[in-house]
Amino acid sequence: MRLRSGVFASSCLLVQALGVGLFLRGFFPVPVRSLPRNGAVVGPPPEPPPTGFSSNWTRMPSPLFKKVVIVLIDALRDDFVFGSKGKRFMPYTTQLVERGISHSFIAEAKPPTVTMPRIKALTTGSIPGFTDVIMNLNSPALLEDNLIQQAKTAGKRIIFYGDDTWVRLFPKQFVEYDGTTSFFVSDYTEVDDNVTRHLDHVLKREDWDLLILHYLGLDHIGHLSGPHSPLVGPKLSEMDNIIKKIHTSLLSKEQGEAASPRLLVVCGDHGMSETGSHGGSSEGEIRTPLLLMSSAFNRANGPQKPPELVQQTDLAVTLAIGLGLPISRNSVGKLLLPIIQQKPMREQLRYLHLNGFQLSRLLQENVPKYEKDPGFEQFKMAEKSHGNWIKLYLEGNTSEVLLNLGKKVLKQYLEALKILSSSLSKQVAQYDMYSMIVGTIIVLEVLVLLLLSIPKALSSRAELEVPLSPLCSLLFYLTCLMLCALHVVVCTSTESLCYFCSISWLTAVGIIVLMSGLLCIILSALEKAFVNPKQLAKNPAAATSSWSELDVLILAGTIGHVSSLGASSFIEEEHQTWYFLINTLCLALCQEICRHYFLAKDCDLQLLSMAKPNPEEVKGACYHHKNDTDFLADCLKTSKAVSSENVRGSEKWMALATPWVILICCRLLRSLNQTGVQWAHRSDFGHWLTSSEHKAELSLLASVSLVMIFILVQRRCSLVSKIAMALGLLGVYSYRAAIGNVEFPWQRDSKDISKGIIEARFVYVFVLGIVFSGTKDLLKSQVLSTDARIKFIGLWEIYSGLVLLAALLLRPHNLPVLVFSLLIQAMMTKYVWKPLEFDAAQVTIMHYWFGQAFFFFQGNSNSIASVDISAGFVGLDSYVEIPAVFLTGFATYSGPLLWAAHLLCYLSSEVSRNSSAMGHGCFCYALLRSIPVTVYIIMVTGLRYHLFIWSVFSPKLLYEGVHVFITAAICAFFTAMDHSHLRKV
Repeated sequence: MRLRSGVFASSCLLVQALGVGLFLRGFFPVPVRSLPRNGAVVGPPPEPPPTGFSSNWTRMPSPLFKKVVIVLIDALRDDFVFGSKGKRFMPYTTQLVERGISHSFIAEAKPPTVTMPRIKALTTGSIPGFTDVIMNLNSPALLEDNLIQQAKTAGKRIIFYGDDTWVRLFPKQFVEYDGTTSFFVSDYTEVDDNVTRHLDHVLKREDWDLLILHYLGLDHIGHLSGPHSPLVGPKLSEMDNIIKKIHTSLLSKEQGEAASPRLLVVCGDHGMSETGSHGGSSEGEIRTPLLLMSSAFNRANGPQKPPELVQQTDLAVTLAIGLGLPISRNSVGKLLLPIIQQKPMREQLRYLHLNGFQLSRLLQENVPKYEKDPGFEQFKMAEKSHGNWIKLYLEGNTSEVLLNLGKKVLKQYLEALKILSSSLSKQVAQYDMYSMIVGTIIVLEVLVLLLLSIPKALSSRAELEVPLSPLCSLLFYLTCLMLCALHVVVCTSTESLCYFCSISWLTAVGIIVLMSGLLCIILSALEKAFVNPKQLAKNPAAATSSWSELDVLILAGTIGHVSSLGASSFIEEEHQTWYFLINTLCLALCQEICRHYFLAKDCDLQLLSMAKPNPEEVKGACYHHKNDTDFLADCLKTSKAVSSENVRGSEKWMALATPWVILICCRLLRSLNQTGVQWAHRSDFGHWLTSSEHKAELSLLASVSLVMIFILVQRRCSLVSKIAMALGLLGVYSYRAAIGNVEFPWQRDSKDISKGIIEARFVYVFVLGIVFSGTKDLLKSQVLSTDARIKFIGLWEIYSGLVLLAALLLRPHNLPVLVFSLLIQAMMTKYVWKPLEFDAAQVTIMHYWFGQAFFFFQGNSNSIASVDISAGFVGLDSYVEIPAVFLTGFATYSGPLLWAAHLLCYLSSEVSRNSSAMGHGCFCYALLRSIPVTVYIIMVTGLRYHLFIWSVFSPKLLYEGVHVFITAAICAFFTAMDHSHLRKV
């Protein structure tokens, strides 16, 4: 079966996307879970009885607190409370910490530091799976044993106000609730007012046991303007006043009561990075304050100790004990000892024994050789000592021996809890190896098939023969039979859950047939290449060729980048690799330009005209290969370019200046946004522009950038699209002025600041209009078979619409990134690619490299924290899932997407010179994406127990996976636009 290069590459990439998805499903593990108990409710364990005695403590202890109020302030960093900001903006809270009537901790959250997984950790005490970062946009009901469910079962009345993620996680658990969407990040006022407006009424009532308040305003301020925004201080003061109101009300209700005291918990779900986002593992993102305030915590005055570092999962256990509830079965947390220190020793040991028994039982259900675990051994030792202490206690011993033994047992329990919690936390990295292996095989087979297809796919015909005969061979059926038998054995003998075994047998057999077919096709291609070398010699695409210096640089850069993905430091600072590669590429282009324009006089034109090579012999290698007369052909090409009357002297010098102008632009962009890990905390030009003191400078820069965008884009648009582009860019500035990022000259105060919904939708109208105009031209060019000029205009208008959308979604200080991207594309097209007649493969690789560099130029990194989710809600007055996901993805990958769109426009203009340009570009683009993702999947499988697997390698794996799906969509669009197969080649 004969296929065009583009069709073949798109099909391969779609299959590879399937393999990547299967690998991701197996790689991200399911956290440790307690085994089902056949519906039986397991009660608390009895107190360890000593020999010859019996203990009557077989029930849950009575609650420590009558009522509990949880104030969860989204994105509350520890330095917002314990640092200088806390002393300045939260005086009441700071005073409570210093007076000793509260216990202060720093709760460490595990990555990913996004809201929904953190709520799960706070209520279940377990460590959610890493894939919960994806589920964060659509939270399903939480079926796992949790604190809210236990409280509901115990008959406690729960009231909730705040982030509606709680309502989706715990449906029908609250007697009263009012949820507000957490994703409309432009709002940081009403989202908190909707919570506070219920306070006065609820605090006067006594018909509730647990009150949960989730405030979102601080998190939204972080997303909009960062942790150092002038809006942070007033928001912290607002939170301090709310804490004061709640704490004062709880204390007033306790007066005259003999019942248990009340507890106020102030905490954060996650922190905030230096850029205002979250999701990664930086110190600002994982360290959150945890304050427990109650009249039961009156401590002796003394030197204030720094807050103790605990795990966020410890809160669920502590609240369960405080409310007299069973500990969640899947909890890996340990009880915070200061909460129970006011109780008698027997009760303290009872609480610790409950916690230790739950952890040891969870360990038994998840670790085969749990008896040899140090934590389990320590717990059994402490349990035995606890029985001896009970014996002395029941005998009425009140001597110092009883006290010392009690302290010893207490230390043994604490040490056992620490080791057990650590052991269970490590069990989170349980991988579904079967699904990972199947996904890796599919991805690897596709890459090998692409590599074997290079000579024919990049030949002048851009066609290749995909043999179907191996699918009817005995080897194919034997391979299918063997893999099916292996699948049956694995799925019937494995003790752990396996995703590939849980899917339907029809789907599993389909994937097995796909794997077998790919393997047989690869073997057939290898046989033709090595067993039948005579056929290969007859192939004009496989003619002997040499490599140019640019080809060597491209190959070395690709290999170097892929090799660097095996080191965590290189992943954290991947932007440095791309910056180095494009700088080196510019220097190599400078050499090519000099050779093209200034060294052509050394060639003999008469001799070269006799040695002009056949175009069939020039094409057909991975990059720009040349035949035996390559030196003469180069001289001919450069001589004709120089001797042409159309090339003026000024154009020569502009071409020579182009690489240096690009180098200057790249250096300026590096100073605009610090990214990565090592230098992300350092101030950059972007921080200077976004500060409130420099709003005038940002406004000037944004207006100049929008004018430059119009100048660079409009030159190839129709008159209607030019008008729409101008009005759309004006709407972009109006939107940024409406939300307060920039200002008009007549706008001197912040009274006019709004959500900018009308202005953003105004821009969307013009974006859709420009894209519709381009789509109409494309359909006209395809259906009516008109000239290629209309097709090129249609593609360019679609590209212009994407540029307008990117201008709307990018932060105003990032508009220069868009300007420089357009400027580099224009200069490279006019002075480098077309005059030097680079082939489609080389131009595609350059576009890919620059697209990757501009991904980092706009401030992105391989950390989830750099994803700007505020872009997904531009122009929306409520959370709508599909538009929010699309806009967030487009804003994040705007650099690679715009460079891919420009590549499509460029290659469509080259069809008249090279009819196979579109197919070559599509194939190279697919190959460039396939190589790093395949190698990285293999590397990350070997490094799955690395220390930084969850903080560094896993986020990068998510980025790679999403990039594969985006590239598959791009290649499919390339294929749809490639209609050169209708022409006679």
